Amino acid sequence: MNAGRNDENAKAKEVREKMEKQESIFKSRFVQVIFLSGVLLQVGIWVRNFAILYYVMEMTNNDPFAVSMISVAEFAPIFIFSIIGGAYADRWRPKRTMVWCDLLSAVSVFVVLLTLHFGTWRAVFFATLVSAILSQFSQPSSMKLFKQHVEPMKIQAAMAMYQTMTAIFMIVGPVLGTFIYQTFGIEVAIGVMGVAFLLSAAVLTMLPADIKEGQEGPVTSVWKDIGSGVRYVLDRPILRTLGGTFFCAGLAVGVMQPLGIFVVTERLGQEADFLQYMMVANGVAMLIGGGLVMSLARKVSPQKLLALGMLVSAIATAVIGMSTSTPLTLSMNFLNGLFFPCIHIGISTLILQSSEAAFVGRVNGVLNPMFMGMMVVSMSTAGWLKSSFSLVTVYEASAIVFLLGALLLVPLFKQKVMASTEA
Repeated sequence: MNAGRNDENAKAKEVREKMEKQESIFKSRFVQVIFLSGVLLQVGIWVRNFAILYYVMEMTNNDPFAVSMISVAEFAPIFIFSIIGGAYADRWRPKRTMVWCDLLSAVSVFVVLLTLHFGTWRAVFFATLVSAILSQFSQPSSMKLFKQHVEPMKIQAAMAMYQTMTAIFMIVGPVLGTFIYQTFGIEVAIGVMGVAFLLSAAVLTMLPADIKEGQEGPVTSVWKDIGSGVRYVLDRPILRTLGGTFFCAGLAVGVMQPLGIFVVTERLGQEADFLQYMMVANGVAMLIGGGLVMSLARKVSPQKLLALGMLVSAIATAVIGMSTSTPLTLSMNFLNGLFFPCIHIGISTLILQSSEAAFVGRVNGVLNPMFMGMMVVSMSTAGWLKSSFSLVTVYEASAIVFLLGALLLVPLFKQKVMASTEA
């Protein structure tokens, strides 16, 4: 009898401990601070994106070149500074780096505000450029902090929470940015952006003190650090495979992104503004998907999660390309959004769990340009591909690329991700 009771007590204790572990991630001071900072940054970024877009369109009478320069200012720093920012993120103290990046972003925004008031409207491009550059130092530092302060088994749940927050702002952000610009004008919008960065910097000061990693030996050049980061990725099968998946995902996403409007007008026969409903459906689905992944985070490996996201994207993309039915296309768009968090969360978790803390920044710096680089290259050729072949052909080719990215992950299914105890 006593043995039976002991077994029951042990099981009850085990269940209690599991529940406490699952709840503890929401009670973690680090998680609370980093997510509050994330909310403030999302407010600043979305107000920036839409206020500057509408302002440039207004000032240039909808000049396509001027509008495209906003994207150049936002994405060009990823190519130029991503790998450098990753290397410095591994050298510098991550908390201090993030606080300084937000402070410098705020200062640059207020400088732009003064320039707008007394000088030229073209200064708005500078606001986007500076915050985009600084994000290449701040983002890998944030990943490094997740590595240091979140237990390996809880990283996937933490990434799911972050993805859910991002999905919420994909729905709320455009409305917020549009409202502030149309109601108060560009100067107030820029001011809101600066205040958001300042508040984020203030919140980040509440993070735990930076952990000294005992790397105070001879200082190597940043280029040697970058080289060691590239070798680190190439020497690890999981990270090499992840690079291939990044390549495929960027190629497929980049081709489809500018062609969504043609799906609406040519395949569905709808007006161009119907695209907003597809975007809302996708954003709502991402929000739901992030919550579902959070509940499954401890049960599904990140490589299976990533493969599932890529596989569903392949199916949804193939159907969207062939469909001429509005309900079917909306359903597939919703399905795509529902499983997109699997891709984002799977990738982030694999990077964190497969990299030592000393290399997290450089791994991000090496892998991120693979995705963004292929996305921008394929975006630039999307129009030519559609003209040379057809919209259906381009979408089916993108579906095949998604499928290839999923198949690349199959050898990793039986492999255990490094438990990050090496850090």
